[in-house]
Amino acid sequence: QVQVVESGGGLVQAGDSLRLSCVVSGGTFSSYAMGWFRQAPGTEREFVGRISSSGANTYYADSGKGRFTISRDNAKNTLYLQMNNLKPDDTATYYCAAAKSFTGYDYWGRGTQVTVSS
Repeated sequence: QVQVVESGGGLVQAGDSLRLSCVVSGGTFSSYAMGWFRQAPGTEREFVGRISSSGANTYYADSGKGRFTISRDNAKNTLYLQMNNLKPDDTATYYCAAAKSFTGYDYWGRGTQVTVSS
């Protein structure tokens, strides 16, 4: 059974940085494309970015371009989201997800809360 567990969230001030981690166990992490999503209260889940299985390719939503960096360490079965210059609008629960194919994301974590105060 594949398990996805996010960590690293917390309360920070605007302009601060934070790095989220996501560990995948029970599956073949190196074969999965991985994505980050977020959801603020009262809103729909929003795509943040995606990284290919090898880590060679990344894609970001406009909201995080230039501030967010997604990376992965396949030897550690771990995905990262480095967030710099955080803004109050970045406040949300952040989720990571694993995709076995191009048809969608198959495995999801329970999320980690990020709160950015102004």
